[in-house]
Amino acid sequence: MRARTALPLSAVAAVALLAGCTTASEDLAAPAGGGASADTSDAPTAPAFDASTLEADPELVALVPEDVAEDGVLTVGAELSYAPAEFLAPDGVTPVGFDVDIAHAVAATLGLEAEVEPSTFDAIIPAVGTKYDVGISGFTIDAERLQVAHMVSYFDAGSQLAVAAGNPDGVDAGDLCGTTVGVQTGTVQQGALDEASADCEADGADPVEVLPYDSQADVTTNLVGGKVQAMYADSPVTAYAVEQTGGAVETLGDITDAAPYGVVVAQDDDALAEAVQGALQQLMDDGTLTEILDGWGNAEGALSTAELDPSV
Repeated sequence: MRARTALPLSAVAAVALLAGCTTASEDLAAPAGGGASADTSDAPTAPAFDASTLEADPELVALVPEDVAEDGVLTVGAELSYAPAEFLAPDGVTPVGFDVDIAHAVAATLGLEAEVEPSTFDAIIPAVGTKYDVGISGFTIDAERLQVAHMVSYFDAGSQLAVAAGNPDGVDAGDLCGTTVGVQTGTVQQGALDEASADCEADGADPVEVLPYDSQADVTTNLVGGKVQAMYADSPVTAYAVEQTGGAVETLGDITDAAPYGVVVAQDDDALAEAVQGALQQLMDDGTLTEILDGWGNAEGALSTAELDPSV
Protein backbone atom coordinates (compact mmCIF):
# COMPACT_ATOMS: atom_id res chain seq x y z
CA MET A 1 0.00 0.00 0.00
CA ARG A 2 1.97 3.40 0.87
CA ALA A 3 4.79 7.79 1.08
CA ARG A 4 3.55 11.16 0.98
CA THR A 5 4.21 14.46 2.69
CA ALA A 6 1.82 15.89 5.23
CA LEU A 7 -1.60 16.42 3.67
CA PRO A 8 -3.87 19.35 4.36
CA LEU A 9 -7.05 17.44 5.08
CA SER A 10 -7.76 14.70 7.55
CA ALA A 11 -9.81 12.99 4.86
CA VAL A 12 -6.75 12.33 2.75
CA ALA A 13 -4.69 11.55 5.82
CA ALA A 14 -7.14 8.76 6.52
CA VAL A 15 -6.59 7.40 3.03
CA ALA A 16 -2.83 7.49 3.51
CA LEU A 17 -3.00 5.83 6.89
CA LEU A 18 -5.40 3.06 5.97
CA ALA A 19 -4.28 2.43 2.41
CA GLY A 20 -2.71 -0.93 2.82
CA CYS A 21 -2.81 -3.19 -0.18
CA THR A 22 0.21 -4.12 -2.07
CA THR A 23 1.10 -3.94 -5.65
CA ALA A 24 -1.10 -5.78 -8.01
CA SER A 25 -2.69 -4.93 -11.31
CA GLU A 26 -5.88 -5.20 -13.08
CA ASP A 27 -7.36 -7.20 -15.89
CA LEU A 28 -9.34 -4.76 -18.00
CA ALA A 29 -12.09 -7.17 -18.91
CA ALA A 30 -15.59 -6.32 -20.05
CA PRO A 31 -17.27 -4.14 -17.42
CA ALA A 32 -20.25 -4.85 -15.25
CA GLY A 33 -22.59 -2.02 -14.51
CA GLY A 34 -21.80 0.36 -17.35
CA GLY A 35 -18.84 2.37 -18.53
CA ALA A 36 -16.54 2.00 -21.49
CA SER A 37 -14.74 -1.26 -21.97
CA ALA A 38 -10.99 -1.51 -22.31
CA ASP A 39 -9.13 -3.65 -24.83
CA THR A 40 -7.51 -6.75 -23.39
CA SER A 41 -6.31 -8.32 -26.62
CA ASP A 42 -2.74 -7.30 -25.89
CA ALA A 43 -2.84 -7.88 -22.13
CA PRO A 44 0.69 -8.93 -21.14
CA THR A 45 1.36 -12.22 -19.49
CA ALA A 46 4.55 -13.82 -18.24
CA PRO A 47 5.57 -17.36 -19.09
CA ALA A 48 3.85 -19.67 -16.62
CA PHE A 49 6.21 -20.64 -13.83
CA ASP A 50 7.04 -24.35 -14.02
CA ALA A 51 6.39 -25.57 -10.49
CA SER A 52 7.42 -29.09 -11.53
CA THR A 53 11.04 -27.92 -11.26
CA LEU A 54 10.62 -27.62 -7.48
CA GLU A 55 11.19 -30.50 -5.09
CA ALA A 56 8.97 -31.14 -2.10
CA ASP A 57 10.59 -30.54 1.28
CA PRO A 58 10.03 -33.63 3.48
CA GLU A 59 10.01 -31.64 6.71
CA LEU A 60 7.39 -29.24 5.37
CA VAL A 61 5.38 -32.06 3.81
CA ALA A 62 5.15 -33.61 7.28
CA LEU A 63 3.45 -30.44 8.56
CA VAL A 64 0.60 -30.57 6.04
CA PRO A 65 -2.68 -31.55 7.74
CA GLU A 66 -3.84 -35.06 6.95
CA ASP A 67 -7.03 -34.02 5.15
CA VAL A 68 -5.06 -31.82 2.75
CA ALA A 69 -2.27 -34.34 2.27
CA GLU A 70 -4.72 -37.14 1.49
CA ASP A 71 -6.25 -35.49 -1.57
CA GLY A 72 -2.92 -33.97 -2.60
CA VAL A 73 -4.47 -30.63 -3.53
CA LEU A 74 -4.00 -27.17 -2.04
CA THR A 75 -7.25 -25.36 -2.85
CA VAL A 76 -6.64 -21.65 -3.31
CA GLY A 77 -9.28 -18.92 -3.33
CA ALA A 78 -8.50 -15.96 -5.63
CA GLU A 79 -10.33 -13.03 -7.19
CA LEU A 80 -9.22 -13.29 -10.81
CA SER A 81 -9.36 -9.75 -12.11
CA TYR A 82 -6.33 -8.21 -10.42
CA ALA A 83 -3.45 -8.41 -12.89
CA PRO A 84 -0.57 -8.93 -12.66
CA ALA A 85 -1.26 -10.64 -9.33
CA GLU A 86 -4.14 -12.86 -10.40
CA PHE A 87 -6.30 -12.71 -13.50
CA LEU A 88 -7.48 -14.80 -16.44
CA ALA A 89 -5.33 -15.57 -19.47
CA PRO A 90 -6.64 -14.53 -22.90
CA ASP A 91 -8.47 -17.88 -23.10
CA GLY A 92 -10.78 -16.54 -20.37
CA VAL A 93 -10.36 -19.71 -18.33
CA THR A 94 -6.78 -20.18 -17.14
CA PRO A 95 -5.72 -18.34 -13.95
CA VAL A 96 -2.38 -16.53 -14.37
CA GLY A 97 -0.36 -13.94 -12.45
CA PHE A 98 2.33 -13.83 -9.83
CA ASP A 99 0.01 -14.91 -7.01
CA VAL A 100 -1.05 -17.89 -9.12
CA ASP A 101 2.58 -18.85 -9.73
CA ILE A 102 3.33 -18.46 -6.02
CA ALA A 103 0.38 -20.70 -5.18
CA HIS A 104 1.75 -23.44 -7.43
CA ALA A 105 5.26 -23.00 -6.00
CA VAL A 106 4.04 -23.22 -2.39
CA ALA A 107 1.96 -26.28 -3.21
CA ALA A 108 4.88 -28.01 -4.94
CA THR A 109 7.16 -27.35 -1.96
CA LEU A 110 4.55 -29.02 0.24
CA GLY A 111 4.22 -32.02 -2.07
CA LEU A 112 0.82 -30.87 -3.36
CA GLU A 113 -0.85 -29.62 -6.52
CA ALA A 114 -2.46 -26.18 -6.43
CA GLU A 115 -6.01 -25.69 -7.60
CA VAL A 116 -6.89 -22.00 -7.97
CA GLU A 117 -10.63 -21.36 -7.68
CA PRO A 118 -12.30 -18.05 -8.60
CA SER A 119 -14.22 -15.99 -6.06
CA THR A 120 -15.29 -12.45 -5.33
CA PHE A 121 -12.62 -10.79 -3.21
CA ASP A 122 -14.61 -10.25 -0.04
CA ALA A 123 -15.92 -13.85 -0.01
CA ILE A 124 -12.51 -15.52 0.18
CA ILE A 125 -11.42 -15.02 3.79
CA PRO A 126 -14.75 -16.24 5.28
CA ALA A 127 -14.42 -19.42 3.17
CA VAL A 128 -10.79 -20.23 4.07
CA GLY A 129 -10.79 -23.39 6.15
CA THR A 130 -13.99 -24.69 4.56
CA LYS A 131 -14.18 -24.11 0.81
CA TYR A 132 -10.52 -23.11 0.42
CA ASP A 133 -7.35 -24.29 2.15
CA VAL A 134 -5.74 -20.86 1.68
CA GLY A 135 -6.48 -17.49 0.13
CA ILE A 136 -3.83 -15.93 -2.13
CA SER A 137 -5.28 -12.84 -3.72
CA GLY A 138 -3.34 -9.71 -2.85
CA PHE A 139 -4.57 -9.58 0.76
CA THR A 140 -2.87 -6.80 2.67
CA ILE A 141 -2.07 -7.83 6.22
CA ASP A 142 -3.98 -5.65 8.66
CA ALA A 143 -5.20 -5.88 12.24
CA GLU A 144 -8.80 -6.61 11.26
CA ARG A 145 -7.87 -9.59 9.09
CA LEU A 146 -5.48 -10.93 11.72
CA GLN A 147 -8.41 -11.14 14.12
CA VAL A 148 -10.08 -13.79 11.98
CA ALA A 149 -7.25 -15.61 10.18
CA HIS A 150 -3.57 -16.48 10.06
CA MET A 151 -1.59 -14.50 7.47
CA VAL A 152 1.92 -15.21 6.16
CA SER A 153 3.77 -12.31 4.52
CA TYR A 154 5.50 -12.60 1.14
CA PHE A 155 5.22 -9.34 -0.84
CA ASP A 156 5.29 -5.60 -0.23
CA ALA A 157 3.58 -2.75 -2.08
CA GLY A 158 1.41 0.34 -1.75
CA SER A 159 -1.76 2.15 -2.78
CA GLN A 160 -2.23 4.88 -5.36
CA LEU A 161 -4.93 7.04 -6.86
CA ALA A 162 -5.51 7.32 -10.60
CA VAL A 163 -7.62 9.61 -12.79
CA ALA A 164 -8.50 9.89 -16.46
CA ALA A 165 -5.66 11.24 -18.59
CA GLY A 166 -5.22 14.98 -18.11
CA ASN A 167 -7.28 14.86 -14.91
CA PRO A 168 -10.29 16.52 -16.60
CA ASP A 169 -12.22 16.83 -13.33
CA GLY A 170 -9.31 18.44 -11.51
CA VAL A 171 -9.21 15.82 -8.77
CA ASP A 172 -6.92 16.87 -5.92
CA ALA A 173 -5.06 14.02 -4.23
CA GLY A 174 -4.86 16.25 -1.15
CA ASP A 175 -8.63 16.81 -0.98
CA LEU A 176 -10.97 14.06 -2.12
CA CYS A 177 -14.08 15.59 -0.53
CA GLY A 178 -16.89 15.72 -3.09
CA THR A 179 -15.05 13.39 -5.49
CA THR A 180 -16.54 10.18 -6.90
CA VAL A 181 -13.97 7.40 -6.41
CA GLY A 182 -14.20 3.82 -7.64
CA VAL A 183 -12.74 0.99 -5.57
CA GLN A 184 -12.91 -2.79 -5.41
CA THR A 185 -15.27 -4.16 -2.78
CA GLY A 186 -13.61 -5.52 0.34
CA THR A 187 -10.19 -3.94 -0.19
CA VAL A 188 -8.32 -1.89 2.38
CA GLN A 189 -8.68 1.06 0.02
CA GLN A 190 -12.45 0.90 0.36
CA GLY A 191 -12.15 1.17 4.13
CA ALA A 192 -9.75 4.07 3.79
CA LEU A 193 -12.10 5.92 1.47
CA ASP A 194 -15.08 5.32 3.75
CA GLU A 195 -13.15 6.82 6.66
CA ALA A 196 -12.01 9.73 4.51
CA SER A 197 -15.61 10.38 3.51
CA ALA A 198 -16.70 10.45 7.14
CA ASP A 199 -13.92 12.93 7.92
CA CYS A 200 -15.09 15.18 5.08
CA GLU A 201 -18.61 15.27 6.51
CA ALA A 202 -17.27 15.90 10.01
CA ASP A 203 -15.42 18.93 8.61
CA GLY A 204 -18.58 20.23 6.94
CA ALA A 205 -17.49 19.30 3.42
CA ASP A 206 -19.15 17.08 0.83
CA PRO A 207 -18.41 13.40 1.42
CA VAL A 208 -16.31 11.26 -0.88
CA GLU A 209 -18.75 9.33 -3.06
CA VAL A 210 -17.32 5.82 -2.84
CA LEU A 211 -18.48 3.48 -5.62
CA PRO A 212 -17.47 -0.14 -4.90
CA TYR A 213 -17.29 -2.79 -7.62
CA ASP A 214 -16.86 -6.55 -7.36
CA SER A 215 -13.78 -6.54 -9.61
CA GLN A 216 -10.91 -4.15 -10.18
CA ALA A 217 -11.56 -4.53 -13.91
CA ASP A 218 -14.92 -2.81 -13.42
CA VAL A 219 -13.31 -0.03 -11.40
CA THR A 220 -10.81 0.77 -14.14
CA THR A 221 -13.37 0.44 -16.91
CA ASN A 222 -15.72 2.89 -15.22
CA LEU A 223 -12.88 5.36 -14.72
CA VAL A 224 -12.12 5.22 -18.43
CA GLY A 225 -15.84 5.56 -19.16
CA GLY A 226 -16.28 8.58 -16.91
CA LYS A 227 -18.61 7.07 -14.33
CA VAL A 228 -16.06 7.72 -11.57
CA GLN A 229 -13.62 10.63 -11.32
CA ALA A 230 -10.81 8.65 -9.73
CA MET A 231 -9.93 5.16 -8.59
CA TYR A 232 -7.96 3.94 -5.61
CA ALA A 233 -6.11 0.64 -5.78
CA ASP A 234 -2.86 -1.16 -5.10
CA SER A 235 0.02 0.64 -6.74
CA PRO A 236 0.88 -2.19 -9.16
CA VAL A 237 -2.76 -2.32 -10.18
CA THR A 238 -2.74 1.39 -10.85
CA ALA A 239 0.46 1.18 -12.87
CA TYR A 240 -0.98 -1.68 -14.88
CA ALA A 241 -4.12 0.33 -15.61
CA VAL A 242 -2.03 3.16 -17.03
CA GLU A 243 -0.24 0.70 -19.32
CA GLN A 244 -3.28 -1.30 -20.36
CA THR A 245 -5.51 1.67 -21.19
CA GLY A 246 -2.89 3.09 -23.53
CA GLY A 247 -2.54 6.27 -21.50
CA ALA A 248 -6.28 6.81 -20.96
CA VAL A 249 -5.53 6.68 -17.22
CA GLU A 250 -2.75 8.41 -15.26
CA THR A 251 -1.55 8.19 -11.68
CA LEU A 252 -2.35 10.95 -9.21
CA GLY A 253 -0.19 11.75 -6.19
CA ASP A 254 2.33 9.49 -4.54
CA ILE A 255 2.16 5.87 -3.43
CA THR A 256 0.97 5.72 0.18
CA ASP A 257 1.96 3.53 3.14
CA ALA A 258 3.83 0.34 2.35
CA ALA A 259 2.40 -2.88 3.77
CA PRO A 260 2.82 -6.60 3.07
CA TYR A 261 0.52 -9.03 1.29
CA GLY A 262 -0.16 -12.27 3.13
CA VAL A 263 -1.33 -15.77 2.34
CA VAL A 264 -4.51 -16.38 4.35
CA VAL A 265 -4.87 -19.59 6.38
CA ALA A 266 -7.70 -20.52 8.73
CA GLN A 267 -7.12 -19.23 12.24
CA ASP A 268 -7.55 -22.69 13.78
CA ASP A 269 -5.19 -24.39 11.31
CA ASP A 270 -1.80 -23.76 12.93
CA ALA A 271 -0.15 -26.70 11.18
CA LEU A 272 -1.02 -25.53 7.67
CA ALA A 273 -0.04 -21.97 8.57
CA GLU A 274 3.37 -23.20 9.71
CA ALA A 275 3.74 -25.29 6.55
CA VAL A 276 2.88 -22.33 4.31
CA GLN A 277 5.29 -20.11 6.24
CA GLY A 278 8.06 -22.66 5.78
CA ALA A 279 7.34 -23.06 2.08
CA LEU A 280 7.35 -19.31 1.46
CA GLN A 281 10.60 -18.91 3.41
CA GLN A 282 12.21 -21.61 1.31
CA LEU A 283 11.04 -19.90 -1.89
CA MET A 284 12.56 -16.67 -0.60
CA ASP A 285 15.85 -18.27 0.41
CA ASP A 286 16.44 -20.10 -2.88
CA GLY A 287 15.45 -17.15 -5.07
CA THR A 288 12.29 -18.72 -6.50
CA LEU A 289 9.99 -16.01 -5.15
CA THR A 290 12.10 -13.26 -6.72
CA GLU A 291 12.23 -15.22 -9.98
CA ILE A 292 8.44 -15.50 -10.08
CA LEU A 293 7.89 -11.83 -9.27
CA ASP A 294 10.53 -10.70 -11.74
CA GLY A 295 8.62 -12.47 -14.50
CA TRP A 296 5.73 -10.12 -13.75
CA GLY A 297 7.84 -6.98 -13.30
CA ASN A 298 7.48 -6.91 -9.52
CA ALA A 299 10.72 -8.35 -8.16
CA GLU A 300 11.26 -5.28 -6.00
CA GLY A 301 8.27 -6.29 -3.90
CA ALA A 302 9.71 -9.63 -2.78
CA LEU A 303 10.17 -9.97 0.96
CA SER A 304 13.12 -11.83 2.50
CA THR A 305 11.30 -13.13 5.59
CA ALA A 306 7.97 -14.95 5.65
CA GLU A 307 6.38 -13.82 8.91
CA LEU A 308 3.39 -15.59 10.42
CA ASP A 309 0.87 -13.05 11.75
CA PRO A 310 3.31 -10.11 11.76
CA SER A 311 2.49 -7.12 13.90
CA VAL A 312 0.96 -4.25 11.93
